[in-house]
Amino acid sequence: MNRQQEFVLRTLEERDIRFVRLWFTDVLGYLKSVAVAPAELEAAFVEGIGFDGSAIEGFARVYESDMLALPDPTTFQVLPWRNEPHGTARMYCDILMPDGSPSYADPRNVLKRQLSKASDLGFTFYTHPEIEFYLLKKKPGFGELPEPNDDGGYFDHTPHNSAHDFRRSAIMMLEDMGISVEFSHHEGGPGQQEIDLRYADALTTADNIMTFRLVMKEVALEQGIYATFMPKPFTEFPGSGMHTHMSLFEGDRNAFYEPGAEYQLSKIGRGFIAGLLRHAAEITAVCNQFVNSYKRLWGNAAASAGAGGEAPAYVCWGHNNRSALVRVPMYKPSKGNSTRIEFRSLDSACNPYLAFAVILAAGLKGIEEGYELPPGASDDVWALTDAERRALGITPLPQSLDEALRAMESSELVAEALGEHVFDFFLRNKKAEWESYRRQVTPYELQRYLPTL
Repeated sequence: MNRQQEFVLRTLEERDIRFVRLWFTDVLGYLKSVAVAPAELEAAFVEGIGFDGSAIEGFARVYESDMLALPDPTTFQVLPWRNEPHGTARMYCDILMPDGSPSYADPRNVLKRQLSKASDLGFTFYTHPEIEFYLLKKKPGFGELPEPNDDGGYFDHTPHNSAHDFRRSAIMMLEDMGISVEFSHHEGGPGQQEIDLRYADALTTADNIMTFRLVMKEVALEQGIYATFMPKPFTEFPGSGMHTHMSLFEGDRNAFYEPGAEYQLSKIGRGFIAGLLRHAAEITAVCNQFVNSYKRLWGNAAASAGAGGEAPAYVCWGHNNRSALVRVPMYKPSKGNSTRIEFRSLDSACNPYLAFAVILAAGLKGIEEGYELPPGASDDVWALTDAERRALGITPLPQSLDEALRAMESSELVAEALGEHVFDFFLRNKKAEWESYRRQVTPYELQRYLPTL
């Protein structure tokens, strides 16, 4: 037993914790949980906890259903929203096959494989997400329209605004769990919030994002409101994205930083961006995995930034350009290690393990193959005409889940990054979602056509 495992067992005893929740995610990024008694945990660290993998969508077929959930003691945290006399703690799990090998269906393992590949090249992958979501007055019933919890706008600070209380409670809860928050503020839409998590390695960040989404919902429920990470719940207001800053480190040195280079961006950084741009269409289905995601990307693509047009609809990069898919933030002379890039297409409902895996795979491909970085976009890309964008070599991202799946289906890079099992299940599941959506007769069609046709 290692020191971290001993620390977990000692903490359980000292704090009289009676329940330990073991968390993992399915292929689509939904959080799953099994509770164990502390007495079972010592054996679980060695053997794992057996469960029926065929009952988890995308994990296993019924005739190979036995799987093991192995707790990762480095993810141990006491849950601060449980106010019972005897506390509750949680740990994330790695999913194993009965022979002890990592499960091919485990999203956490998919990301670990890609991080291991980066490590073999001498890199550590760091990420910093800006997570947006909406607060609603209540969870809408069937056929009801969502109602924002407030009327605030970007950076608004108004007296007695419930959003302040919400963000304060949520951030305190995150800090109690060891998840550091860098910024928080009201976003552009009424009821829309943004909370930014501090830079961390990609696996820790992905774990933190899953915890974050649950904490937001727990705090909202406590306050009698409802939090949603739906990419675009309102037609007229901006969608919720997860702009993610990222960089590669070689030990303590930022591999994206090169003094004297344009934007202080190294050859490695430029190759990483080139990889993201070349494979942008292929990875879009993973980064934007729902039918609704494309309402965010394309719902108001002609709008200016700050007016609902912050979602990147076109494949390009630019220095400090918020209309670009990849943005190189402004360089601070005294902070070379903070050199980074920002990937802007992610929405806050994606599976972070799979999304980070395909983003890293695309970036590393650009570095390994020596992709050339095209010229950066200095214009507001949304304001250009289609002909002007074509002349500049700027292509659109997929405009629907169907189009994104077609691009993903023919991608060797995504198939390799996800593994055959996850790649196949994801495609089948999302094609079924698209078919189901396509069959629906929408209220828009009834309102528009029924009176006149």
